[in-house]
Amino acid sequence: MPTRLFDFDSPAGYRLSGRLELPEGRTRGWALFAHCFTCGKDGLAAVRIARALAALGIGTLRFDFAGIGGSGGALAESSFAADTRDLVAAAAAMAEEGMAPSLLIGHSLGGAAALAAAGGIASVKAVATIAAPFDVAHLLHQFDPEGLARIAAEGQAEVALAGRPFTVGKAFLDDLRRHDLGARIAALHRPLLVMHAPLDETVGIDNATRIFLAARHPKSFVSLDDADHLLTDRADADHAAALIAAWAARYLPPLEETRGDGAERDVVAEETGAGRFQVAIRAGGLRFLADEPEAVGGLGSGPTPYDLLSAALAACTTMTLRLYAERKQWPVERIRTAVGHMKQPGAELADLFTRRIALDGPLDPEQRARLLEMADRCPVHRTLEAGARFETASGDPPSPAEPIEAHEEAMTETIAAAP
Repeated sequence: MPTRLFDFDSPAGYRLSGRLELPEGRTRGWALFAHCFTCGKDGLAAVRIARALAALGIGTLRFDFAGIGGSGGALAESSFAADTRDLVAAAAAMAEEGMAPSLLIGHSLGGAAALAAAGGIASVKAVATIAAPFDVAHLLHQFDPEGLARIAAEGQAEVALAGRPFTVGKAFLDDLRRHDLGARIAALHRPLLVMHAPLDETVGIDNATRIFLAARHPKSFVSLDDADHLLTDRADADHAAALIAAWAARYLPPLEETRGDGAERDVVAEETGAGRFQVAIRAGGLRFLADEPEAVGGLGSGPTPYDLLSAALAACTTMTLRLYAERKQWPVERIRTAVGHMKQPGAELADLFTRRIALDGPLDPEQRARLLEMADRCPVHRTLEAGARFETASGDPPSPAEPIEAHEEAMTETIAAAP
């Protein structure tokens, strides 16, 4: 699945670093993910859940809160309230690019932030939390008493959290004590999914009970069985993503038509930033990857450009034969076209496309021979055979691409002219 850089500005003025996980097929909707305290957008749960949701058709933004990972700002100067505002800013940045999130997901303290921020994001139709605390001051239990004393005395201090050093300020801790999350949950007015593992040793299961009781209907609770707090087992993260996607389906916008009015006609290939050659393709309202094999420096994550060219010939051949068989009312049950491509140095035409066509159905030898002859008349075959002209310009295409009906018209004209 393609991953796109998505950085945006915090209301406090610093830059926040994000990654947008894009669906390869049709997009069911958009989600915004808030990571756990100090975990970052590249934490296991954030990456795995975002990508699992993208695989299910839900594009998902994961980003670093202030002072974490690639984001600006300082953790010591941040606060729970600032994280909440940054979630609202993230949703606004997504909306500006036509990807307003319908689903808000938060993990651990990010779940508490999602509950606090949801009321300020008009596009959000549903909220899901994973291992979230009911009382954000619960985070204070993660600090040892000596660390808390040093922060109180010095204004800020370096403490160890999850085995890593972080500088935390007194203002951050004081802010945690000020928030009444229960009132926010009661006023949520959105469907809520509460997910928690009964054996969570970091944020106890009683927090899920209190969140669930504070919320109004519709609300749902799902036990994550024996998962740990950080969902370090890939199966647990995938399971959580599948549950979220299934639950959220009724709250997401209806699937868009792949070829609606005003849809982009040009096929677009854009670098993803992964590997040397991987590109995200937008074609026909769908998204998928193209790449080169690992043997030549690629990731092997998608078809090569020549694979795509062969696919065009295979698809056009199959469609043309179907149209001809229908016109003749011949009993063709299924058509399968396999196309390969190779270079033959020294030949007059170096490019050779090999085509193998399987025709299922009670056809006589004459009908089969005639269908194989028609393969050479498909529009893509004729384009490749005749060659083409090219226009290249910088920036946006200088003119609209061919209307989407053009291929069907070319096939129809071919069939009409055939005996």
